[in-house]
Amino acid sequence: MHFLLIYLFYFCNEDIYHTMEKIKSHSSLYLLLISLVSAMGGLLFGYDWVVIGGAKPFYEVFFGIENSPVMQGWVMGSAILGCLLGVMVSGSLSDRYGRKPLMISASVIFIVAALGTGIVDNISWFILYRVLGGIGIGIASNISPMYIAEVSPTNVRGKFVSINQLTIVLGILSAQIVNWMIADPIQPGENILSSWNGQMGWRWMFWAGGVPAVLFFLMIFFVPESPRWLANRLTKEKTDYKLLFHGKMPKILLIGIVIAAFQQWCGINVIFNYAQEIFAAAGYGVSDILFNIVITGVVNVVFTFVGMYTVDKLGRRVLLIFGASGLACIYAILGACYYYEVTGIAVLILVVAAIGCYAMTLAPITWVVLSEIFPTKIRGMAMAISTFSLWTACFVLTYTFPLLNKGLGAYGTFWVYGGICILGFLFIKKYLPETKGKSLEEIEKTICQ
Repeated sequence: MHFLLIYLFYFCNEDIYHTMEKIKSHSSLYLLLISLVSAMGGLLFGYDWVVIGGAKPFYEVFFGIENSPVMQGWVMGSAILGCLLGVMVSGSLSDRYGRKPLMISASVIFIVAALGTGIVDNISWFILYRVLGGIGIGIASNISPMYIAEVSPTNVRGKFVSINQLTIVLGILSAQIVNWMIADPIQPGENILSSWNGQMGWRWMFWAGGVPAVLFFLMIFFVPESPRWLANRLTKEKTDYKLLFHGKMPKILLIGIVIAAFQQWCGINVIFNYAQEIFAAAGYGVSDILFNIVITGVVNVVFTFVGMYTVDKLGRRVLLIFGASGLACIYAILGACYYYEVTGIAVLILVVAAIGCYAMTLAPITWVVLSEIFPTKIRGMAMAISTFSLWTACFVLTYTFPLLNKGLGAYGTFWVYGGICILGFLFIKKYLPETKGKSLEEIEKTICQ
């Protein structure tokens, strides 16, 4: 019987056989290539998420919403709504139809969203395409790291899953560069609406995202389906979502939900979303603020490499604990600087330190943990629930920062984030098991059963 099962597994399903043979026989090069292709979803995620910031001063004038805070907020937040929708559909569909079809779907959505957002002349259609782009982000943020985890060997799984986070930050940096290259300098007294930026520049910022989207679409056809998903399909076991609430799974699911939310509520993303306000409060002028934003983007990329190098050496739990405690300390000092009105380089150094700490710990390691701790049969749905938690937390963070900043001041806001980091530190230390050096099957046996 055992021999028959082996025969069926390797020879009755060509997809599984060829996938396993390629991954086994080819060491790391083949794995690196398919990981990079699947991680292009992360690059498009990062690009689409940030490109709107550079286009914002121009499309707001074009659509006549520069004096309408409600519409400005709705346009900026519409992509998050799309993210939630994308996450909701991607979990169950990926468990049913596979990881690859969902990545193909995400690439098509990115292409349509990039073209549509840049071509419209109506704010309602603009928002619709932003929602569509958000759906692509939601699918990519859920499927890409999960796929990489399922094809990667145990000893380098953390490093390869972190490739997805690397492409996200590269997408963010590329969007900043593209926005800077496309936009013409605005002359004093120039009418933005009649300028090239106001008519066409913002459109090209979105259209530029179509280039990597097309490449993603073409290359994803050369990527094999996840062998673990194929093996699960071969057993003819139906996905039973009741397993989410059976045995230890509620506790494991809660860990995923909390860690995903904590990645956002640690507060670092407000530095990217509200960099102008944060640096202005520290006494920097406009030109210095733009330069500082570039510095933070470069630091984000550099320290992501540090996280990739250390995740399989130090472990997931150690890095998350270090990130939570490190951010708590930095925020305490940063809040004190704002409280005592310390300005200039000291604030910049602390902000850069916070971004570096986040980039090597909570940013990549959260995705690694989420892609590892759930059983294969329900990994898509369980990770979708956790990713839904992440994007909900992202919306809450983005929405509440202006309120906290106005009510508590910059110092009080960062102290609040510091308190959240302390709570995150305590939760991770008490509840998160270490998954370093264990196969996904071993993790499933020791943690989930």
